[in-house]
Amino acid sequence: MNKNQNTNKDSAEFNSAEYYDPSIASFPSSLEGKILFYIAITFSVFQVVTAAHLLDLPSQILRAVHVGFLGLLALPLVCALKKKNKFLKIISWAGGLLSFFVAIYQTVQYDALLIRTTDLLLIDVFFGVTAVILVFIAAWLVMGYALSLIAGIFLLYCFFGNYLTGMLQHRGYDFRQIVEHMSYGTEGIYGIPTYVSSTFVFLFILFGSFMERAGMIKLFNDVALGLFGHTRGGPAQVCVASSALMGTISGSGIANVVTSGQFTIPLMKKYGYSSAFAGGVEATSSMGGQIMPPVMGAVAFIMAETLGVKYIEIVKAAIIPATLYYIACWWMVYLEAGKKNLLGIPKEQLPSAYQAIKKNWYLTIPLIVLVYLLFSGFTPLYAGTIGLAFVVFLILGAPIAGKLTSYKRVLFWIILGLVSASFFEIGIKVIVISISILVFINFIFAGGRETLLACRDALAEGGKAALPVGVACAVIGVVIGTLTLTGAANTFGQYIIKVGENSLLLSLILTMIVCLILGMGIPTIPNYIITSAIAGPALLKLGVPLLISHMFVFYFGIMADLTPPVALACFAAAPFAKESGFKISLQAVKLAVAGFVVPFMAVYSPELMLQGLENKDVFTIITSVSYITIKTLIAMLFLGMAAVGHMNASLNIIERIICFCVSILLIAAIPITDELGFGLMIIFITYRWFKFRKINPNTQ
Repeated sequence: MNKNQNTNKDSAEFNSAEYYDPSIASFPSSLEGKILFYIAITFSVFQVVTAAHLLDLPSQILRAVHVGFLGLLALPLVCALKKKNKFLKIISWAGGLLSFFVAIYQTVQYDALLIRTTDLLLIDVFFGVTAVILVFIAAWLVMGYALSLIAGIFLLYCFFGNYLTGMLQHRGYDFRQIVEHMSYGTEGIYGIPTYVSSTFVFLFILFGSFMERAGMIKLFNDVALGLFGHTRGGPAQVCVASSALMGTISGSGIANVVTSGQFTIPLMKKYGYSSAFAGGVEATSSMGGQIMPPVMGAVAFIMAETLGVKYIEIVKAAIIPATLYYIACWWMVYLEAGKKNLLGIPKEQLPSAYQAIKKNWYLTIPLIVLVYLLFSGFTPLYAGTIGLAFVVFLILGAPIAGKLTSYKRVLFWIILGLVSASFFEIGIKVIVISISILVFINFIFAGGRETLLACRDALAEGGKAALPVGVACAVIGVVIGTLTLTGAANTFGQYIIKVGENSLLLSLILTMIVCLILGMGIPTIPNYIITSAIAGPALLKLGVPLLISHMFVFYFGIMADLTPPVALACFAAAPFAKESGFKISLQAVKLAVAGFVVPFMAVYSPELMLQGLENKDVFTIITSVSYITIKTLIAMLFLGMAAVGHMNASLNIIERIICFCVSILLIAAIPITDELGFGLMIIFITYRWFKFRKINPNTQ
């Protein structure tokens, strides 16, 4: 059991961090840990069964059971991992069981609750209040106090906002009305974020968990090492590349840090990078996974549901910004390596990227299928279910194929491929039957039984990995419920509009600051939900397309996860770097600074997110998208040089100021600033070329 549950993440190390995330620690080896292990498996099985429509439940019940499982698993798991005393463990188990009992109550009373929605019984109020309290406690334990505190302030506003004066005052609401709004229906803790968490997000987390078990991470690392390990600053470039590849199958920045960080951070330190910088590189590059298609973070799914657009539209809008984000990470690392004269790893010590792909190319099949289905217009839930089924086929089929001769092996995979394809005609039952047969065959020989244990562990890890996302989505429902009940979002939005009447840039900066300040205490998901609910409609009235305003908030929500003092991704990297999370976060912010350019330029040039291209011919689309992309790239490169103080050699203060001016001129959407920016860029490059030639006259 210990071997299978071991995720190479020592939970004791994380206890020293200034936050606590149970998803990055192993299950305890005690009897309690085994019980929690199988609760997590049950959680995952329930989510898969409902996603595949083998069990069809009303959406309200699905959300309630999802939150019930979150409480049942999160409360006792955190106490067990923190090694609390016996009394607190009993309390945590009581809270977890009560959380699940709330879900049972809502399931049993579903029809009756629909009838008495506006006239709740006393027992309904009791379970409603209990649900909210338990969600707050779970969020406090899993996410830290900040998110619970913010949600609590919003909840208090519901009760006492009528005593305020001025624009913040509301008419006042009855206690039962607030309980009904927060605990029943789809506006409070069971709102859109919880719906997304209970469907798309959980399925894609499980997809990433199974892909990890299949060996995808090793493939990504080998490819990254083979392609970039020998270049300047090779180990750090490997980190950026492997994180970008990891981002295609995992939308969780924290998961990316703890998965690849245990390999990349020690490698960077070995070749001369400081502990803080190595941790910062990993944290910064891993957070980009949330905007890296096709498996983006939970925010992307929430955004699609909130805006009522297809998920593929979010993916399209993110493609160029995600690419630019990783180019910015690569560039900052390249400059830092040049500044400190850090070389790459000798080629003879590196694996071959070609051989790695040649040997394990089949692992990319589920990802290719997933991308194809998403771009073909299928829902994320449908695409995720098929992608997960393909991964399971690969994992369960591999040990069987290994027992066959070459000819029979090829025939086996062809048959399995045809069976998989038959899903589109026959339906999910053929997948269930096929997996059942594969499970039975694997059970009868030793290698197969090990594979089944790996699948079991992937289910448990998936259930555990869903805790931070699910709990955050549930508690942030209180914030959304407050905004919809009181209309407070409109009040805050009016202030942004008032600022924007004089300057859209000031409104954008204000929105960015709100994102970054919130990010000092809460992770990306609640940050995005709160800020987009307030700023999205306001920016729309200022002429910013709704999708772009939401992407603007999303992008800075990711940046906020790198900002101190909380900086979750940085604290996740701390144990591997053996450095304080705060010092890592300072390096991460510095590394991410070039990426700050992208969202601002997208607002003024929607083509950067492939928006506003309707009714335009192909040539116009290609030229406009290419121009803004190249301009943004140059602005990023020069901002990076200004921040690091290095180009092909060190830059003095005047040269850094010039680089900064080039970047600002290209960012600014003012007539002739582009021309001035490009002109200054040419002058500066020419000056540096002659200066470098003068210092090194033999340079060709």
